[in-house]
Amino acid sequence: SVINNYLDGAQVGVTEKTSPGGMHFRDSKRKVDYVLAYHYRKCSSQSGGGSPGLLHRPVAIISNGETAKSQPEQQQQQHGQDVSSPDVEVVDLGPLDPLEEAKREQRDEFERNLMEAGLEIEKDVENKSQGLSFVRIHAPWNVLSREAEFLKIKMPTKKTYEIKEEGGIVKKLSKIWHKLTEPLQPKVPQQNSINTLIVNNVYETAYPLHDVGIEKYFGEKIGMYFAWLGLYTEFLIPSSVVGIIVFLYGCLTIESDIPSKEMCDQHNAFTMCPLCDKTCDYWNLSSACGTARASHLFDNPATVFFSIFMALWATMFLENWKRLQMRLSYFWDLTGLEEEEVSFIETFTVPDEKEKLTWKDRTPGYLVNFASILFMISLTFSIVFGVIVYRITTAAALSMSTNGSSRSNVRVTVTATAVIINLVVILILDEIYGIVAKKLTEMEIPKTEKAFEERLIMKAFLLKFVNSYAPIFYVAFFKGRFVGRPGHYVYVFPGYRMEECAPGGCLMELCIQLSIIMLGKQLIQNNIFEIGVPKLKKMFRKLKDERPETKENDSNLSKQPQQWELDYVLEPFTGLTPEYMEMIIQFGFVTLFVASFPLAPVFALLNNVIEVRLDARKFVSELRRPNAVRAKDIGIWFNILSGIGKFSVIINAFVISVTSDFIPRLVYQYAYSHNGTMHGFVNHTLSYFNVSHFKAGTQPESSPFEYQVSFCR
Repeated sequence: SVINNYLDGAQVGVTEKTSPGGMHFRDSKRKVDYVLAYHYRKCSSQSGGGSPGLLHRPVAIISNGETAKSQPEQQQQQHGQDVSSPDVEVVDLGPLDPLEEAKREQRDEFERNLMEAGLEIEKDVENKSQGLSFVRIHAPWNVLSREAEFLKIKMPTKKTYEIKEEGGIVKKLSKIWHKLTEPLQPKVPQQNSINTLIVNNVYETAYPLHDVGIEKYFGEKIGMYFAWLGLYTEFLIPSSVVGIIVFLYGCLTIESDIPSKEMCDQHNAFTMCPLCDKTCDYWNLSSACGTARASHLFDNPATVFFSIFMALWATMFLENWKRLQMRLSYFWDLTGLEEEEVSFIETFTVPDEKEKLTWKDRTPGYLVNFASILFMISLTFSIVFGVIVYRITTAAALSMSTNGSSRSNVRVTVTATAVIINLVVILILDEIYGIVAKKLTEMEIPKTEKAFEERLIMKAFLLKFVNSYAPIFYVAFFKGRFVGRPGHYVYVFPGYRMEECAPGGCLMELCIQLSIIMLGKQLIQNNIFEIGVPKLKKMFRKLKDERPETKENDSNLSKQPQQWELDYVLEPFTGLTPEYMEMIIQFGFVTLFVASFPLAPVFALLNNVIEVRLDARKFVSELRRPNAVRAKDIGIWFNILSGIGKFSVIINAFVISVTSDFIPRLVYQYAYSHNGTMHGFVNHTLSYFNVSHFKAGTQPESSPFEYQVSFCR
């Protein structure tokens, strides 16, 4: 039977009760399982005799069935008596505007359907002209049991084994969310789920409360993320140790590296050709001694071994994750889980007669998606080209400087400033691409939420991958490949030649580019933004709710805030895509170009040790409690990880063979060296150019070596 329970806190003799900690209804017995929040606005006018110092107290209406007024109140209304307390000021709320009235009717209809389904709700009477109101929902055990039967949740028939049930609270919250998202009754002109009501501003938000115990209530989907992040962080430990050993090997063998010693030897008169037209002079190769020695730290035989090790490491990590994933699925009772295909279209609007979208309906969205993604990728490449132009023009300008220190530090200045520009652009475009990917996915109108999530992830990953790695790919495989030769250089603009690699090769610059972008993204985007942005939004929400117009007739200002009010100030949970995305991009930094930066796993490990704790703190104290979702794997992210692992083998092979000097040194040592050593390698790699063959107007002006140099290298 349906029990009517109408409690009017304004009636004489009824004292208002608040639950300890704000986790229960006002009877302090029934627990708040879910909260709906909404803003309302009315036209108000005060009337009637109470004490001017008193305000209308908040009235709690608790219902688990049809709402009915108490018999004494009905009798008083029949005799024309006022049911208000004589000590309470009455606030006469005028009629609503049509939009607010429509929202109120939708809320009433939705809450009535919740009560008819067996859920119990508690709400505050709207005793102000405008403000924020909450609807608390409690799911009785008999309702949960009934829904469990409908959903065919498997339960043991005999207590044969002592198995601790995982995620009891999670299952309960999941069933509540399922009940909230069910369509309303057919008599409603347009069937809406809770997501639709939130989109239409009927409700502002919906969320479960943060509880005291936090070990289970995040749900298996978030649990899988933290399990994956923990295993990934553990696997970074051995790779970090090996990376440190490889780096130390480079430090210990730098004095015995013959090519760098030959470059630093001033007795070897390697006079190099000018780096730019007219203003640049001839220079000696020994002036690049520091760059050559630093390149040996990352360009030595040990880095080849490390790249092979990291390829095997990525495979071992993925295989161990599959084992851990199966273990968690077993212990969390997910082996027989059948994922429910929730329609994505119903998230917004479900008409009475569902119409199937044809390919003609979807084609415009697909075309816009393709054109937009192509434009975004072209924009990224255009920015990379713009940075290249900046490097070329800045190098030419610094070479013409009268300051000697500026001319001597041209490469360092240009490289550092260009990498910082790349980092800033990457951070800005990452945020833009995330928004664009979501809008483009919504235009496709996927059939299910799973399809929507997978398409969103693929678009966001493609755009952010290109954005993060385009500058690195340029330095690794394109810089210095299209320079030309003395007397026949390739020009970007008249007078501006394509930039060249440093004498020690482009691997050192690739290492600088990779380290600054990786560390900058981790420090700024992953850590500062991850905590700072939610705090700023939380502060803004507090300031917004503390405006004078929102405090009108608010009797709760002097009271201890309830848990649902505290959780409302928190930032809504928007999904795990940003969390996975930053780790997947980091995984790419660790595996794709590890041959050029052996310390990448070390910095990734240090970041992840902090990341795990920041994520835990953010989920507990900065975000509203997310809806519990059951999931037996990490979804499409595993396919992306597997693809990056396979792609890393190809990329590292190209880095070793194309970017580093490992292959040219082996060829010289075993094919051209007279004694099987590296002596004479530098001279072997440098050709001669007769300076008289320079084109008119390109040779150095007023060079002190003008009559001393006949050939340059």
